[in-house]
Amino acid sequence: MLNNQQELVFSKYLALYDILIPEDDIHRQIKELVDFSFVLDEITENYSDSMGRTAENPIRMFKYLMLKDMNELSDKDLIKRTRTDMAFKFFLDLSPEETNLIHPTTLTKFRRLRLKNEDLLDKLIQKTIELAIEKGIDLGKALIVDATHTHARYRQRSMEEVLLERAKRLRRDVYQVDESMKVHFPKKLVEPTLEEVIAYCESIAQVVESHPQLCVRENISKRLNYLREGLSDTESALDEAGDSQARTGYKTKDDSFFGYKTHIGLSENRLITAAVITSGEKPDGSELQRLIEKSQSSGMEVSEVIGDTAYSGKDNLRYAKENEIKLIAKLNPVISNGVRQADDDFAFNKDADLFVCPTGHLAIRKAKTGTKKTNKNQTMTYYFDIEKCKVCPRKSGCYKEGAKSKSYSVSIKSDLHLEQKTFEETEYFKDRNRQRYMIEAKNSELKNQHGYDVAISSGIFGIRIQGAVSIFNVNIKRILTILSEKSK
Repeated sequence: MLNNQQELVFSKYLALYDILIPEDDIHRQIKELVDFSFVLDEITENYSDSMGRTAENPIRMFKYLMLKDMNELSDKDLIKRTRTDMAFKFFLDLSPEETNLIHPTTLTKFRRLRLKNEDLLDKLIQKTIELAIEKGIDLGKALIVDATHTHARYRQRSMEEVLLERAKRLRRDVYQVDESMKVHFPKKLVEPTLEEVIAYCESIAQVVESHPQLCVRENISKRLNYLREGLSDTESALDEAGDSQARTGYKTKDDSFFGYKTHIGLSENRLITAAVITSGEKPDGSELQRLIEKSQSSGMEVSEVIGDTAYSGKDNLRYAKENEIKLIAKLNPVISNGVRQADDDFAFNKDADLFVCPTGHLAIRKAKTGTKKTNKNQTMTYYFDIEKCKVCPRKSGCYKEGAKSKSYSVSIKSDLHLEQKTFEETEYFKDRNRQRYMIEAKNSELKNQHGYDVAISSGIFGIRIQGAVSIFNVNIKRILTILSEKSK
């Protein structure tokens, strides 16, 4: 239950803040810049009007989260530091002598129970953009777009760990039926390689399969099938991860990560005007339209978008042309000039230079077919791991039972985007494309100064809250920097 009375701080030591907290202290600057009463407007609906004990001040709780993000502190360390840090107490509107602080678990409850609004990320970004406009900051009309990845807090377990765990459970169930089977199984491994683990698990599966009296038992049959599935599909280890909503994405063909993506729209004065958070396997380009529309809702007029090749897909080119937006994104000769099946869910990963299927599996190789300088178009064919397709939950309509391969083809037509290719060759395009470095620096700031490289909790709900607070902090600090530069 919220206390509707305004909280006043009475202390004979308040004057210490004027002595100890300088004018250029970031905490003082933020307090003077931001009216935090908006926090009440956004989360009051998540509190009861009449039930429960009086809740902690929501504004102070939100400020705690800001401090946690700005200083990369655990909940416990945050409360511990607040006891002795005068700048923290000043920012939190506590008296200098205050020692009766919240318990660290209160912050966890606040995140989970009070910040459950789906649009919290959008609202916090909009608040900072409104503040920037109010202070006379020109956002410009160019939107720079990119995506940055965040590792899941609970990383995906290795394939070795998953297979060995499944083999252990199968052996245990077999022993409950017939202990004499121990002599038939291979010896347990010590610090094995992946190849040794696969051979070990294959041997266990074959032993069980060679004893029909064991396979007919439902529990053993399930364990056996689960082990077989693990041998066939390395991505099935995803279900074993501590974070079931995180997914595997690719930074390059050989460099993957397990976690989430934050798709960002940035103005030329380096304020984040929009963000969309997805699981890690989602392609960058598919979120462009949402970033544009969210930026416009925040108050920015968008007439130009600057991005990498991930954003030059046909849908984005068509959208930009229909809305009279210049798209500064180099064409990928395969994707931008290709003809694909209508309404399919295969997406191109520009970092790996390969397609990803709807389940998130990356193609293992590609090949160009057809003959140049003929009337027929060449095609680029992408091949997927057939063993994964056999056990895929979405194989119906995608994989034909008994097929020896699974491929996806794109017809290459270099004349489809002649207009964009011509635009690419202009000096204007080349000059504006150089501005893309700004968003790389912003992604680095989020990760290196705000700990956004690793999620602080599991689930997409948790990363959305983390992203909302981090981006709010980054934008507020940027506004202060811009205002400082203008005042000189």
